[in-house]
Amino acid sequence: MATTTSSASAGASAAASRGTRAGFGERLRAGFGLLGPRHPRHVLSPAQLDALALPIGDDGVVVGVNAEGQPAVLGVNRPTPFDILFIGGLWTAQVMALRAAATGARVAVETGRAGHWAQVVQAVGGGQSGMTVHDVGRVPPLGASAVGPVLVIRDCGMRPPRGRVVSAPWQSVLTLLPYLSPVAPRLMRQARLVGIQRVSPDEAAEIGRVMGLPRAEYEALPALPDGVTLWCTERDRQYVTTQPTDAEVGLMGTPRRMD
Repeated sequence: MATTTSSASAGASAAASRGTRAGFGERLRAGFGLLGPRHPRHVLSPAQLDALALPIGDDGVVVGVNAEGQPAVLGVNRPTPFDILFIGGLWTAQVMALRAAATGARVAVETGRAGHWAQVVQAVGGGQSGMTVHDVGRVPPLGASAVGPVLVIRDCGMRPPRGRVVSAPWQSVLTLLPYLSPVAPRLMRQARLVGIQRVSPDEAAEIGRVMGLPRAEYEALPALPDGVTLWCTERDRQYVTTQPTDAEVGLMGTPRRMD
């Protein structure tokens, strides 16, 4: 009797084993893969889910913090042409260049003062995978793509000539003006994004007229502290404070408006 019971148990075990192997085979053929370890499910209540703050879509260069202390992110790597006009200091433009390179973008600087960019280029590394400096009007085709986005920085003085290399898919262009100039109104109208640092009262009034800024905002421009930028789009305006990292301070010093 014991032998019969033992045989029956063995048969049942073998059948169960065959069934289990068959189940694994079905799961493998269905594409589910091997079964992993069992863990309790992670479940959130609706109230807990509402408390989550995920930066969806906010990928890009962190240019500073806004008035609420939240990161202000500038998306320079875009599948569409993107023109930026920055009326401000070289220090902030170089911080943006460093941080854009850190996101994987190639940075090409078109400038008549290559010596001012030497330390930054050395920190990033030259060549096609880092940062390159070119004389005014001498920027070659850069072959921007989704896997190799490019930021072109035009540091060409108060009257930058029309560039040979323009914005294109995956190639954004940032034009740096130290101060307002006769070409600034045209550039402001063409740009998708305009950044403004401290300027004179007369310059502030002209910027307010061209950009359609409220009086309180353009009258505040002459008193902006070093490192603070008013970023403007067609629909939004935001004051941003660029806070340097220790490495950026060691390389370029503290924030400053004057070069």
